[in-house]
Amino acid sequence: MQSSPPAGAPTGVPATAAQTSPENPWPLRVLSEKLKIHIENSPYTWVEGQLLEANVRNGHAYLTLRDVDVDNSFSVTVWSSVMRKLETTPTVGSRVVARVKPSLYTKTGRLSLNATDLRPVGLGELLVRLERLRQALGAEGLFDPSRKRRLPVLPGRIGLITGRDSDAEKDVVRNATLRWPAVQFSVINTAVQGVDAVPQVIAALQKLDTDPQIDVIVIARGGGALEDLLPFSNEDLVRAVAAASTPVVSAIGHEADRPILDDVADLRASTPTDAAKRIVPDLNEEFAGLDAARQRLERSIDSMLQREAQLVSSLRARPVLASPQVMVESRAEDLQRWVQRSTALIGHRVQRAQDEVAHLRAQVRALSPQQTLDRGYSVTQTADGSVLRDASTANPQDLLRIRVAAGQLTATVQDIFPAAEAAH
Repeated sequence: MQSSPPAGAPTGVPATAAQTSPENPWPLRVLSEKLKIHIENSPYTWVEGQLLEANVRNGHAYLTLRDVDVDNSFSVTVWSSVMRKLETTPTVGSRVVARVKPSLYTKTGRLSLNATDLRPVGLGELLVRLERLRQALGAEGLFDPSRKRRLPVLPGRIGLITGRDSDAEKDVVRNATLRWPAVQFSVINTAVQGVDAVPQVIAALQKLDTDPQIDVIVIARGGGALEDLLPFSNEDLVRAVAAASTPVVSAIGHEADRPILDDVADLRASTPTDAAKRIVPDLNEEFAGLDAARQRLERSIDSMLQREAQLVSSLRARPVLASPQVMVESRAEDLQRWVQRSTALIGHRVQRAQDEVAHLRAQVRALSPQQTLDRGYSVTQTADGSVLRDASTANPQDLLRIRVAAGQLTATVQDIFPAAEAAH
């Protein structure tokens, strides 16, 4: 169903934008009126922003409301009827939430917002929002200690992101140089508050992260109000730091300040000065440590040498080392005793053996034929040399040889007496 043309529109004007043409266009007022109807049909919306301008004239307030994260702004009108209901007058720089509805001023084509309610955002509400974001990011594991990287012991070059000519930059550079004079910096100055802070800091972080010479990145800012430190709790910046491959140090504000950047950074420094102390070692302390280590080493060596010297002295004090000849002499005496004992035993054994030989010799001599002959016996042998044992085996006139104790003689058999006759 086609809509009827606005009141006062000339006849023959196309009812819809799609029906317009170069030959049959809309008058500009028709477009303005149609846009006004469309825009003002929009529902009321609660929005949040920061007041850049706040002019109050004749009871009405004419404001400029800017987004807190990007450079987008809108004009906001608060009529006097609404202003009388507000508890506080809008001031430049304050953060507010407003219930608005868009409105188009057809004469100039100016789009603005009409506010029916305006409320300042308190610190308590900001803290609640930050804590809600902190818990959500923590649940994703962005703050897990296992994700945090160890800082190099001695970085070759440090990337520093901070405000131009800021005290934070001076504190970091001066204190780091005092601790380690050879330290080098790559400094990128950015906005550290306001709508430009987040995109500029993210761009600087990504640039330093891709530089192979940068060993650690420091994001530093001096103290300030909670609203000033809000960019360092921005979700986009927090995720950019979590995605960086270079270790990041957060040095934002004072000890009590704790933006969400502190939780995702690889190291949280309480102040920019503290960051300088924690990213580079103190040259004087290192020299002192080397001296102390050298002294401990010398003491250990001296102690070991003294122990070894005492051990050598105790070994040398032992009799065997004090008079080595004593050991030889004692062994020589032992050897002499063993020699004497062996000689005595061998002599005794030889004497016994000689006695045994003499005894055996006497026994042999007692059994020898010569010994029998010496007692007066003789041995009779036949002509063939055999011993004559039986007289009956001899024949008369046989030649016999008779052996006596001393010498031999021959005899001829005359008579033969058998054994039985001989016994008588």
